[in-house]
Amino acid sequence: MAFRNTLDSILGKALIAIMGIMVLNVLWQVFTRFIVGTPSSFTDELSRYLMVWLGILGAAYVSGKNMHVAIDVLPQRFSERTQKRLRLFVFALVIAFAFAAMVVGGFRLVYITYVLEQRSPSLQIPLAAVYAVIPLSGMLIIYYKITDIIKIKS
Repeated sequence: MAFRNTLDSILGKALIAIMGIMVLNVLWQVFTRFIVGTPSSFTDELSRYLMVWLGILGAAYVSGKNMHVAIDVLPQRFSERTQKRLRLFVFALVIAFAFAAMVVGGFRLVYITYVLEQRSPSLQIPLAAVYAVIPLSGMLIIYYKITDIIKIKS
């Protein structure tokens, strides 16, 4: 559990930093557009990529904290044993989705953009670096859900 707490801390701080950079970036965009009169060329693209990273890494963070949106009206009517089985089933579905869609699909996307040497139009950063957050987040979600399953089983 110490590793999970450390990972939560690092991920939380990274999300705060991404959000802070995004706020400063948008403020710069507003300043250059309305005060200077010539909008900065990179800020729109950077804020878009930061928003993607914030959303996808945020999903992993929320998954790790088990704070995601859930409808729990039906499970509350079940016995404790059935609730436990249902949680295990849901965690297994989340792991399957994270692996198939995020890890496998994300690695394929990163690989294709890396091989094709695609770069962002304004910043000229490799799009593989932008898309790398997808398999990373998938692996984090899988880790979190496996540790949740271990916690339930013990």
